[in-house]
Amino acid sequence: MIVEDLRQLAYRPAWEYQEHVHQRVLEGDSERLLLVEHPPVITFGRRPGVDRNLVASEEQLQQLGVEVVQSDRGGDITFHGPGQLVVYPIVRLADHRLSVGGYVHRLEDVVVATLGEFGISAGKDPGAVGIWTEDNCQAAKICAIGVRIRRGISLHGLALNVTTDLRYFNLIVPCGLAGRPVTSVQKMLGDRAPQMAAVKEALSNQFIAHFRSPASCHRSPIE
Repeated sequence: MIVEDLRQLAYRPAWEYQEHVHQRVLEGDSERLLLVEHPPVITFGRRPGVDRNLVASEEQLQQLGVEVVQSDRGGDITFHGPGQLVVYPIVRLADHRLSVGGYVHRLEDVVVATLGEFGISAGKDPGAVGIWTEDNCQAAKICAIGVRIRRGISLHGLALNVTTDLRYFNLIVPCGLAGRPVTSVQKMLGDRAPQMAAVKEALSNQFIAHFRSPASCHRSPIE
């Protein structure tokens, strides 16, 4: 498995790169774990009627420089932006003996373990995909998950709020769950919050540990 840090890249070029890597993995190339931060963008999943969860007007979005993209991932509406670690695993589910549901749960396990390294107690919600933690005495989402499986190989993935400006989430009903707040690693830990590089390292290591296979794993920053 190759871990690639795409650093900061707009959503559409990152999606195109995912498609390129997906084809290479389909042809037998090494599995990939793509790490990226996007400029502000709101994406729609394939769930019907997700556009109703866009609260902001077109004028507001233009003023804030927020792009809107119809994605082909599963799930509802979400926001990506600076300070959020977006992870796109391109893996062959059969190689890991995983169903689609099992794959999503494995991603959740990776995030829970990563947050645990930094002292954040987090977990799953049986009624809502993603990772949740307690913030001000109520459950708040800290990581969203939305995937697509095509020809047995995964696309899209997860978005972990590290130092994300949470005010952007006021533009939407996050994941279509009204009344359920979002949070971030920085909001939970304050001055003790890790840098993005440390979170990338921890999550990459946890992913490799949870998806360990006989193939070797190494990191290769994109040129």
